[in-house]
Amino acid sequence: MIKKVFHPSLVYLSDVVGVALAWWLAYLVRFNFDIPKDFNAGLYQGLFVTLVLQGLLLRAFGLYRSIWVFASLPDLVCIARAVAVSALLTPLVVVVAVRSAPEVPRLVFAMQPLLLAMYMGGSRVLYRTWKESRLYGGLRALGQPVVVLGTGDAAVSLVRELSRSAEWRVVGLLDDNKANQGREVYGCKVLGRIADLERIAEEYKVGHAIIAMPNERHEVRRKVASACVRAGVKALIVPAIADVMTGRVKVSEVRNVDVEDLLGRDPVRIHTAEVREYLRGKSVMVTGAGGSIGTELCRQIARYEPSILVCFDISEFALYRLCEEFAVHYPNIQLVALAGDVKDAVRVDEVITRFHPHVIFHAAAYKHVPLMEEDNAWQAVRNNVLGTWQVACSAVACGVSRFVLVSTDKAVNPTNVMGATKRLAEKVCQAMSAEGKTQFEIVRFGNVLGSAGSVIPKFQEQIAAGGPVTVTHPEITRFFMSIPEAAQLVLQAGSMGKGGEIFVLDMGEPVKIAELARDMIRLSGRSEEQIRVVFTGLRPGEKLYEEVLADAEETRATHHPKLRIARAQPVEEGSLDALLQWLRQRRPVGALEVRRELRRWVPEYTPSPSPPALTVVDKPGRRA
Repeated sequence: MIKKVFHPSLVYLSDVVGVALAWWLAYLVRFNFDIPKDFNAGLYQGLFVTLVLQGLLLRAFGLYRSIWVFASLPDLVCIARAVAVSALLTPLVVVVAVRSAPEVPRLVFAMQPLLLAMYMGGSRVLYRTWKESRLYGGLRALGQPVVVLGTGDAAVSLVRELSRSAEWRVVGLLDDNKANQGREVYGCKVLGRIADLERIAEEYKVGHAIIAMPNERHEVRRKVASACVRAGVKALIVPAIADVMTGRVKVSEVRNVDVEDLLGRDPVRIHTAEVREYLRGKSVMVTGAGGSIGTELCRQIARYEPSILVCFDISEFALYRLCEEFAVHYPNIQLVALAGDVKDAVRVDEVITRFHPHVIFHAAAYKHVPLMEEDNAWQAVRNNVLGTWQVACSAVACGVSRFVLVSTDKAVNPTNVMGATKRLAEKVCQAMSAEGKTQFEIVRFGNVLGSAGSVIPKFQEQIAAGGPVTVTHPEITRFFMSIPEAAQLVLQAGSMGKGGEIFVLDMGEPVKIAELARDMIRLSGRSEEQIRVVFTGLRPGEKLYEEVLADAEETRATHHPKLRIARAQPVEEGSLDALLQWLRQRRPVGALEVRRELRRWVPEYTPSPSPPALTVVDKPGRRA
């Protein structure tokens, strides 16, 4: 914090003294430091005229509005302009004003502006250097040592800003560009490559690293963040470049690296015009609107200004929270929150007939695999299949233009009840696409970060409680996607379908859950010695590896790089009539019967045997 700066009048007085010194020194140089007495009159009379003229010019150019300690290139440019103008006007005025004195040497007129510019620029640079060394030198010595990762524009700006910070002391930079090795940025040396982070951290006693690569692809930033975690340093990251450019934040306002930085991907680019065309000014309905995906779908839809947004959910509390959020963030959107069960034919017909939505996004489902495997298996079938059928039938009867089913990668070669019911719901939509004018589309994706039932919140709670962190199996892997990304791609798929397609989202590379658990432990600032990873065994219906496409399916590209269309096996007309009768029966159905009937309707369904109990404590440093 700068407490004292030169008053503008003192700066102006310094520059006026510089005018006089430059005039006198120009004479000394011209006459080899021995000025003849005959030229003294011209020296003094010209000095008086030059002081008045150039003093006025310096004032006119606004050189004294800035603060010396922040003198920079724009100030030097302003000085150059003022001196250039004075170099042109001074000879004219002096020659006219000083007629009785001996002629002023032309070399004096040429040298005086140069000497003045050197004095004014040099004095400002020296003052800033001295002031910064006093203000920040001691503070830097007290700051925490940190290494900056990257040498781009953001890294340069960050090093410059941190040089004035009392909190941080930059010991160096790391970058994989060979051309930058050994070079310096504001006095901080590029110490090596990012792979050298662990060695550099130990050598320089560094506990923090700042990732300054906002322009790099997310894949690059993810690898760097993972390198920080594995090197045992606290990883920080600079804000997104868009936030910096708009002035919302500064480069130096770093944040902690979180799990989304390790799992996420480059931002999704959706074709806004296509989505806006079928949503703007239209009535839109979302079932399961209070859930993780449903809520985000509502947020994304609101951006496209529908005429009305119908939010349907069985949970009144979820609807209440959604209404409260929209009242604050989307007050101009007409939102109708309706409580109801998708299996309730009367309620569903009433809602769709009343609001006649142009498009329905069907996100209502039971999705928790272990919970749906035994005691709740029949409810999973009724909610996920019968509920989809009921909403789809009402949509066709009322002439709804589009129907988008939110499905899951667990519907591919399912080994659990939940996955089989979602595959059956897909078949219902495929069969219904041949009826009426309603256009059905299906969208599959994997786990979403932060959703209800996601492993991420569970790990965070276990770490906060001091562990252990429980993972079902050392080799289990999953695909991950952020909730906003999933919702945007669902909207995009809804604009692209022609009827009956299954859209598959690009889920990137699968993530090993055990490695994710270890990374989250390190991100929390704990070690694997402090918080152990415990393997508890696969849960009922759980698969080691998730798939996005069934073996018998093929895909074809779309005009969107993140979406492909699966060629699923066709559904025979009338083949699901017996299924509907089974779903509508009024008797309790056990899990064994559910699994038997699901195998009948979903041939690729192979129930997994109940896994044996397993409890293994992962040894620190062990890599599964």
